[in-house]
Amino acid sequence: MTLVSGAALPLAATLLDVRWELGGPPGWPQYLDAHIPGAVFLDMETALAGPPGEGGRHPLPTGEVFGEAVRAAGVSAERPVVVYDAGNSMAAARAWWLLRYFGHSRVFVLDGGFSGWLAAGYAIERGVTAAARGEFVPRAGGMPLLDAAGAAAVARAGVLLDARVPERFRGEREPIDPVAGHIPGAVNLPSASLLDPASGRFLDAGELRARFEAAGIRDEAEVGAYCGSGVTAAHEVLALELAGFAGALYVGSWSEWIRDPARPVASGA
Repeated sequence: MTLVSGAALPLAATLLDVRWELGGPPGWPQYLDAHIPGAVFLDMETALAGPPGEGGRHPLPTGEVFGEAVRAAGVSAERPVVVYDAGNSMAAARAWWLLRYFGHSRVFVLDGGFSGWLAAGYAIERGVTAAARGEFVPRAGGMPLLDAAGAAAVARAGVLLDARVPERFRGEREPIDPVAGHIPGAVNLPSASLLDPASGRFLDAGELRARFEAAGIRDEAEVGAYCGSGVTAAHEVLALELAGFAGALYVGSWSEWIRDPARPVASGA
């Protein structure tokens, strides 16, 4: 199972706190205030993404940068890794995907994140946790990855999921990127619709599968996912896996797509 409960953390697992929200409070002060005992903080902007630019707002980090960050956090290939965020698994999914992409075979996401941990009454720790340096060596290619051309091809021949909220997909509102709209042929399936509205956790596998099938996905279909900058789309790829489907991630996503004015832009439903 990719999701793991607080009561069933793998023995000797490396714990990574990756709390982050777009436009929200920084994760580092939250980590210092309280975190799961033994967890080490990883920053979205410096460890889980490369510098913003032609590749989008949160492009793929280099293997060298990512490898150094996770080794400093204690990650080794032979030990399981559990990643968590505040609760909805958006940031945790990005860390999960990157670890899998760079070749780690035993990566888990804490179901319910830190809020679920607190609600269960488990112990917390404050301040900085020092980690024994790990030995993980990244090897790219462990998860399917799309570039802009690949995303366009999936939109034509398969199902390309747009994980953003509907008004951004339709081009009615764009608070972040300079161009509104979506990749032609994409299907809008907001990541929030894959979560239970009461708990903020993933719907069960059967419900997730039904949502994806309603979006046109079948077992034989080629599937990809994108969002604004490749973070929320990783959450969609994780949900696809929980539902028994495989999906490729367009890391550059909309923020890279619109860098080239020659790429077409669609609007409306």
